Amino acid sequence: MYSKRFEKEAFKEEVKNNIKNLYRKTIEEATGRQIFQAVSLAVKETIIDYWLATQAEMEKEDPKTVYYMSMEFLMGRALGNNLINMTAYKEVKEALDEMGIDLNAVEDEEPDPALGNGGLGRLAACFLDSLATLGYPAYGCGIRYRYGMFKQKIENGYQVEVPDNWLKDGNPFEIRRDEYAKEVRFGGDVRIEYDPVTKRNNFIQENYSSVLAVPYDMPIIGYGNHVVNTLRIWDAEAITDFHLDAFNRGDYRHAVEQENLAKMIVDVLYPCDDHYAGKELRLKQQYFFISASLQALLVRYKKKHDDVRKLHEKVTIQMNDTHPTLAVAELMHLLIDQEGLEWDEAWDVTTKTVAYTNHTIMAEALEKWPVDLFSRLLPRIYQIIQEIDRRFIEQVRSRYPGDEGRVARMAIIRDGQVKMAHLAIVAGYSVNGVARLHTEILKHEELKDFYDMMPEKFNNKTNGITQRRFLMHGNPLLADWVTKRIGDGWITDLSQMSRLKKYVDDPKALAEFREIKYQNKLRLAEYIKKYNGIEVDPRSIFDVQVKRLHEYKRQFLNILHVMYLYNQIKDHPEMYFYPRTFIFGAKAAAGYVRAKETIKLINSVADVINNDKSINGKIKVVFIEDYRVSNAEIIFAAADVSEQISTASKEASGTGNMKFMLNGAPTLGTMDGANVEIVEEVGIENAFIFGLSSDEVINFENNGGYNPADIYFNDWDIKRVVDQLIDGTYSNGDREMYRDLYDSLVNTHGQERADRYFILKDFRSYADAQKRVEEAYKDREGWAKKALMNVACCGKFSSDRTIQEYVDDIWHLDHIKVDA
Repeated sequence: MYSKRFEKEAFKEEVKNNIKNLYRKTIEEATGRQIFQAVSLAVKETIIDYWLATQAEMEKEDPKTVYYMSMEFLMGRALGNNLINMTAYKEVKEALDEMGIDLNAVEDEEPDPALGNGGLGRLAACFLDSLATLGYPAYGCGIRYRYGMFKQKIENGYQVEVPDNWLKDGNPFEIRRDEYAKEVRFGGDVRIEYDPVTKRNNFIQENYSSVLAVPYDMPIIGYGNHVVNTLRIWDAEAITDFHLDAFNRGDYRHAVEQENLAKMIVDVLYPCDDHYAGKELRLKQQYFFISASLQALLVRYKKKHDDVRKLHEKVTIQMNDTHPTLAVAELMHLLIDQEGLEWDEAWDVTTKTVAYTNHTIMAEALEKWPVDLFSRLLPRIYQIIQEIDRRFIEQVRSRYPGDEGRVARMAIIRDGQVKMAHLAIVAGYSVNGVARLHTEILKHEELKDFYDMMPEKFNNKTNGITQRRFLMHGNPLLADWVTKRIGDGWITDLSQMSRLKKYVDDPKALAEFREIKYQNKLRLAEYIKKYNGIEVDPRSIFDVQVKRLHEYKRQFLNILHVMYLYNQIKDHPEMYFYPRTFIFGAKAAAGYVRAKETIKLINSVADVINNDKSINGKIKVVFIEDYRVSNAEIIFAAADVSEQISTASKEASGTGNMKFMLNGAPTLGTMDGANVEIVEEVGIENAFIFGLSSDEVINFENNGGYNPADIYFNDWDIKRVVDQLIDGTYSNGDREMYRDLYDSLVNTHGQERADRYFILKDFRSYADAQKRVEEAYKDREGWAKKALMNVACCGKFSSDRTIQEYVDDIWHLDHIKVDA
């Protein structure tokens, strides 16, 4: 229907009928949200045709399929992306224009699905887009969070978490699939019963609590190829909605306990786990979606295949970080207790089916569960992990006799904890990092023992992003300009961007390129004025750091440098300074106190600087509330400078760095994560690199860190900035408001090292790099060349390339072709 066969009048009629039948209104009477629903449902009609055609092809061809298990899928708004991948965006826009409806306004009515938070979830979304576009069969498997992480409000400079009720008006693109609902069991006891016929022990879980996992399917559309894969997200419901007999007996708590259990499991993404109840809920969430997904996977496999011993020939399971690692033990449980396989048979199937992506270098971020919690909540799963651990330790001792230190470091269960990364590595047939540097650090530092023992498992898959969302949809001015210059092949082959290099010395092309950036800056300036009430100069340098807020990402370093610049301008008002707008966007986890203090500091500094008329607007500071995919697209398109300033060796990859690059913003960063590969592609002369190397950071850490007092007491500018945290400059005279941030730099007590993320150590190098940015930006044509070179060299960083590498090296999927 859409693309070549798009029937404009039929589409318009369908939208009108949807408005009439759903809301008993005419187009003129309908609200913006109602029009969004009507348009989406009209689009969905065609998507379902493609979806059915894809399923029919999969039924016929029986291809090998990847099940991508992830706690997060940060999808972004669906309507615009669906229209782009259906190659129907311009036609639908034209049809709506004729109806007096602005498609941009319709898109703005769609809430961002609250199914993820940071880079992990956005990567999963990009991967699903690329899998469909490349024609590989895939299911994304996750949780249908009712409120996601939270909607961020900034009140008096502080982050306030409020529920993100994204499902309030329903999700027009999802389909509830009651027929595939599965029971998921928690707690209870495991009874062992010997069967004299089969001569084996049967493990029976009793006295458990359970919930019903109900799947909702969302379509994932490939670009221009009619392939529609499925994101299956699980909702939880009580198996018995309400125990009326218990209620009538006065046992009110028991009457509603199943309903409450179900509700809690799917309410929020990442409940605070700094207490026992939070840990328990998070573990329940992980088992909930893994158990439901694997049960459904086996049912689907057995519809066409009798022998589960060959599961790996048709199925591969990719565990996106440690959150889905319960897939290892749950698959063993299903194969042994449900399908009747012996241990060795089940282990052979499992270790040929599951693969693991590691997303963090930091050992403290690798999930570990208390044994008492784990064994109580998942008794049968714990038994299975105990046996996996026992057998693995035997292997380690056989390979390294007498090396009990190595046994202790590699054990899955040790010191009262179940170590999920160890389980994933032991069972997975592939273990991959997400940038070359990250993978090398895993192999030779954090996971060295495992790499020494099983090097064949380890490989690298540098992350990527989808150009369809982050250029074609997020930056249509630049996308159209690129197509005009080199054709539209880049949409599915980003390497074609290299053909833009011939325009780097073309004055007319550079002028057009600069004007596009300026128009995108105007758009962002309007957004900031609307939502922040701050007027920013689109001719200033837009220096942007938007990402999850964590100490290692060093938003703290960025704002300390802003304070340093402000001091310079106040001390030397005659000094030439190119105007800067520093733009931040970030959510801090609800229980992460220091990260939330950093948000407050950024907003406090903004209040002081933005209201100081004496500096003539040379600096503005903006914190964009509730950073998410939809406003990220506007931000990336407008950025001049991409802040990628993590402590070297700490960022696994980063994907924001790739989105900025795609949109023509040179990187200001450390040689960390994928920054290393970005610099290789674009050239060191087209980036601004500073700071310690990963080797230097690791060396410091292995030798107890460094003494920040040496810098604090010997660099007056740095001391002044740090002291301003506790002299009331940015806190209305309150000397204690930022005491913790101050202490983290120079005076940390207890187990934590002072300045563990090397902020003061890298400060001068960072300030020098920022000075180089200013000097380079003064040469507008020279800057445009750097920016255009970033766009021209971004080809490696498409998620299409990443997915093809996964397919070639790990998954070995079958290709499907859909004629619709």
